[in-house]
Amino acid sequence: MTDAVKCPKCNSEHAYQDRDLWICPECAHEWSTAADAATDAPQEASVRDAHGNALVDGDSVIVMKDLKVKGSSSVVKGGTKVRNIRLQDASDGHNIACKIDGIGAMNLKSEFVKKA
Repeated sequence: MTDAVKCPKCNSEHAYQDRDLWICPECAHEWSTAADAATDAPQEASVRDAHGNALVDGDSVIVMKDLKVKGSSSVVKGGTKVRNIRLQDASDGHNIACKIDGIGAMNLKSEFVKKA
């Protein structure tokens, strides 16, 4: 017989398996053991720099090439160091929010930076 699985919601020992779901007859809670295994696995960094290094909030990065600032005549020069970045989910690919000295707040694409 298989090991008894307890319901994570009500802690009942009467849970049963139906295909890939576990079901509790007492509280009607359903859960998947595959989902539990996925949450236990370490999360991979979703934002990586041009060389594949994982980026996290608060990192410092270096701009790898000259970038034109949209709506302005100024340029972010290659080699500019940007400190204290913030990662964000963006549909347009600009997944780094930062503040650059002399230019101000702006968003960058991670493919144009490398970790400092």
